[in-house]
Amino acid sequence: MTPPRRQKGGYFPQQDGAPPPVVVRLTQRIRFSDVDPMAILWHGRYAKLFEQANEEIGRLVDMSYPDFQRDRILAPIVQLHVDYFSPCKLGELVTIIGKMVWSEGARMDIEYEIRHEAGPLAATGYTVQMFVDESGQPLLASPAMQERCRKRWLAGEFGK
Repeated sequence: MTPPRRQKGGYFPQQDGAPPPVVVRLTQRIRFSDVDPMAILWHGRYAKLFEQANEEIGRLVDMSYPDFQRDRILAPIVQLHVDYFSPCKLGELVTIIGKMVWSEGARMDIEYEIRHEAGPLAATGYTVQMFVDESGQPLLASPAMQERCRKRWLAGEFGK
């Protein structure tokens, strides 16, 4: 069996007529508590960096954790994927880019890039979050929170 190839993004196809992704950019210094004995960012910490971008997107589009609590819904991650290209090192400043890609379903598809300070790609990946009610039952239709986000997104409120 041939292992799957690493991707440099573009995990979710852009739907015809869909608005461009909602994009956020943050910078983070690689901390001592996040590296392994070789002073390289431990592989499990990439999910933490992805989550920082995820939270920024949520704040931008009014789908943050307090918004979920208010609306009494959850959005657990059902898929997490990372492709590694170049290690991040202790003390290095990295840029985390999150891109929420349009989806017609009751889900959130977010792609991520982590770039070294000089610009080269360190890692890419994605998460898929499904909307569920408080009891954990999947929502078959998009929640009102997501519909409000889509309306603003289509109106171009989130830029490019």
